[in-house]
Amino acid sequence: MLAIGALARATGTKVETIRWYERVGLLPHPARSAGNYRSYGAAHLARLSFIRRARDLGFSLEQIRALLGLAEQRDQPCEAVDAIARTHLEEVERKIADLQALQRELASLVHRCRHGKVAECGIVEALSPRPDMGAAAG
Repeated sequence: MLAIGALARATGTKVETIRWYERVGLLPHPARSAGNYRSYGAAHLARLSFIRRARDLGFSLEQIRALLGLAEQRDQPCEAVDAIARTHLEEVERKIADLQALQRELASLVHRCRHGKVAECGIVEALSPRPDMGAAAG
């Protein structure tokens, strides 16, 4: 049996996060000791480790909840698990593409720098509203 601090250290999770996972139903509430302290077992450690690893991979809480539910059905086919992972992979790939586009745009801005005065700065100029945009917005 582990106290919450030991569980936190064993999984690299903050105590507040463990309590929050309990509140939102991702981690079952532990038994209480005679002194009313939380007392976690091996199942809590395994489940929290699963949650932490899934969070490290960027899965949403809803996806983790679904994965945990599926993980408890060990004799079932894993198509649903695969579908969740594939959907998440697509989201990650989309975010990477968005970040690469952002990188290209920022690189273009940086190349506009003329290393002169701010009044002549190509970056400030590119970020500033154009005169024709003010009329369209009003």
